[in-house]
Amino acid sequence: MHPSIQKLYEIAQKPSRKILGLMSGTSMDGLDIALCEMKGSGKNTCFSLLKFTTVPYTASMKQEILSVFSKQSVSLEKLTLLNPWIALENAKMINDTLATWKIPASSVDLIASHGQTVYHAPKSLHPLDAFGPATLQIGDGDHLAVHTGIITISDFRQKHIAAGGEGAPLAVYGDYLIATHPKQNRLLLNIGGIANFTYLPANGEFNQVFSTDTGPGNTLMDAFMRQRFNKAYDIDGALAKKGMVNNDLLKAMKQNSFFALNFPKTIGPELFNLSFIEDAQLASNNTTISPEDIMATLNRLTAETIVDAINRKVPSADEYTIYASGGGIHNLQVIEHLKYLLPKASIQSSDAIGIQPDAKEAILFALLANETVAGTPMLAGGNATKIATSLGKISFPI
Repeated sequence: MHPSIQKLYEIAQKPSRKILGLMSGTSMDGLDIALCEMKGSGKNTCFSLLKFTTVPYTASMKQEILSVFSKQSVSLEKLTLLNPWIALENAKMINDTLATWKIPASSVDLIASHGQTVYHAPKSLHPLDAFGPATLQIGDGDHLAVHTGIITISDFRQKHIAAGGEGAPLAVYGDYLIATHPKQNRLLLNIGGIANFTYLPANGEFNQVFSTDTGPGNTLMDAFMRQRFNKAYDIDGALAKKGMVNNDLLKAMKQNSFFALNFPKTIGPELFNLSFIEDAQLASNNTTISPEDIMATLNRLTAETIVDAINRKVPSADEYTIYASGGGIHNLQVIEHLKYLLPKASIQSSDAIGIQPDAKEAILFALLANETVAGTPMLAGGNATKIATSLGKISFPI
């Protein structure tokens, strides 16, 4: 037997596994690294977050990614070169972080790498009838494995599509395994570049769990802040708070056909970008309003489309608690809007149920890797996949 296969077999048999979850989202602010200890699998999974950090991307690294990010036409040479290069940069970040933590790589069982999304193409976004949904994450798993010495599981979204889904959202798996409660209906809301939620009924029936993207989270606000203010994001939502929501502009944005699609659905910055804002300004005759008013409107758009989706899919008679995570929970104006629009719901940080909000997505991929080696295939909530499946490709150091 190949020694790496033998090692993987031994890891799968262990009562607990140390897994490094990696996440870099559409904000491209850095690499989230979460060292988790996973015990058991499936509904018997228990996890502990041992260490967490975000290693910021340099300005030059962001620019390299932006050169191919969410664009229909890019240099094929650059895209090909970036696939291993991002993995090598991430491997350096991992090795440096482990050294800082004084944790030897040999004590880590697995790396679970999401990779860097550069294009997401659900069927609703493209008119090509001969093709189905597709998504592309770069940051090659083989390079990560070889340059860290750790077995790596990566490219999780491809199996989701192969099994009948759209490659997102994947949060449903981890949310179900670690956040289902026997007596409390829970809604786990993640406000990243794109916002999504998972609804977990208290009965624990997986076929009643539901997960979907709702629309823009931070992506429109961040793109506008970069363009108009040369800042990565609106700290605490302070700029949006200074502006006034333009209802005509908001209405024009919400008329986009994405919001009328059936659930579950998925989307990315390929739709929600600066052109989306400009088109809505033209359609609503609001090309001269202040940047602050545009930010206020984008902020409200994020909140309203989250709430619209929740109200469409969560039974109106259900009482539930919202546990929020992702960078958007630091945007106080978004949270204020959500509380106003959902007066009967309690909105708390996911910290309240033991999930550090900034680490949640990195933890998710550690959970997915744990299921790949030690669990059993599962269906996605909301019947997003047609067959039960486990996710990710396995790369060996040797």
